[in-house]
Amino acid sequence: MDAKLESYVRAGEGMNLEFKRCGGKVERDVYETICSFANRQGGSILLGVLDDGTVSGVSPKAVASIERNIVNVANDPSMFNVAPALEFERLEGDGGKTVIRVWVPMGPALYSFKGTIYDRAADVDVKVKTEVQHAAMIIRKQSFYTEKTVYPWVTEADLDLELLSDVRREVRAARADHPWLSMDDGELLKSSRLWSRDPATGEYGFNLAAVMLLGKQDTILDVAPVYRTDVVLQRSGNGRYDDRLVCKSNLVKAYGEISDFCRKWMPDAFSLDDGGNRISVRDIIIRELVANTLVHREYTSPHIARITIDADGIHTHNASRALYAGPVTPENLDPTPKNPIVANFFTQMGRSEELGSGVRNLYRCSRLYTGRFPRMSDGDSFEAFVPTPLSAADVGSGKAAGAVLVRKRDRTAAEVEKAAAALVARYGEVSASEIAAEVATVGERTVRRYLAGMVDEGQLSVKKRGRGTVYCKPGNQGN
Repeated sequence: MDAKLESYVRAGEGMNLEFKRCGGKVERDVYETICSFANRQGGSILLGVLDDGTVSGVSPKAVASIERNIVNVANDPSMFNVAPALEFERLEGDGGKTVIRVWVPMGPALYSFKGTIYDRAADVDVKVKTEVQHAAMIIRKQSFYTEKTVYPWVTEADLDLELLSDVRREVRAARADHPWLSMDDGELLKSSRLWSRDPATGEYGFNLAAVMLLGKQDTILDVAPVYRTDVVLQRSGNGRYDDRLVCKSNLVKAYGEISDFCRKWMPDAFSLDDGGNRISVRDIIIRELVANTLVHREYTSPHIARITIDADGIHTHNASRALYAGPVTPENLDPTPKNPIVANFFTQMGRSEELGSGVRNLYRCSRLYTGRFPRMSDGDSFEAFVPTPLSAADVGSGKAAGAVLVRKRDRTAAEVEKAAAALVARYGEVSASEIAAEVATVGERTVRRYLAGMVDEGQLSVKKRGRGTVYCKPGNQGN
């Protein structure tokens, strides 16, 4: 049995976990649970598991249609008043039985299924009937999504609306037919939910998300007095910084200012994407870390967000409000939006991708950048660390001789991976000796050792060519 599935079965049903038998048809109670999870604090539904934890599985032939039907119903306005976010994962039980995990994050709206609002209590989906219960749910969501707080006194004069021309330029680069491009400023602000109604008071106005994204500095200080991002270069390790940026700009401006600072002090490294195109993994790492620091943070917290670049790598630290605490990896990733309005604004600008993609991108690009994995953890604060190669200045100063040797091995791994990816993309298959010819710093035996690691990680596959061995893309062994 898949280790992840086994851990779910062992935990049993509860506030964030529900088992459903599920034959070839998705029953109504699945959608009731989706609704309750979205209204409470999110959770996982395991389709193909009985109430007692017995894995019955779902028909492999029905898996795709079950997932498709759930998506169709979730996005049908006659079923759900607001479409909840969903992600699917297929897990394998004993005997090859398939279990579908439906992950439902907590959402910003008050969700109803077929006109009925459901909440989660212990392991039960409860119908919400009274106005008092409705009001309590609204307050609970409002307290979690502080970005929705409305400030009736904030006017357009308090926002830097000239930035909207820059916003439209980035939106156009991401999607040429984006509907925001045909809207005037007022329509864009309402469409992006920066102008909204306070569910507690009924007042309309610009919300915290609008102020943080587009606000002038004085306006930001009025609603978030301690807001700033402290970015420092600290190479010496003696507590003193070599360069510093204290960024108090709104989020639209801050993204560029902080990214430029990081690019100034982080060495660049190019690699190849799946299509054989050259990419800057440094720029992708900076994009993900900066976007996460700005978007997924609690703006009302007194804790200062910090980004530190030192001899080991780049560290980020910002206040969070996570439902789950602990290490974050692609395997245990249960993405929960901290500020969905701000996150959506950045996504439309092309500065971030779908929820959860940042962690996967950081793991992939960190491996290409230095041959090592990043570290991330969430809780009251979100912390991330991505190792970086040593710059020429660091090597010349003779700092951390042991670290230099480790970094050298990491850089060699990255060079082997880059050469292998380029040759496989060009010729379809390649031998270790052909790769060694491209990486002049090491011999064929060392190259084979790194290639074995790429095979273990699923980046390459092995097949025979005559008496020798060649490497190709996974799935091409039989070609």
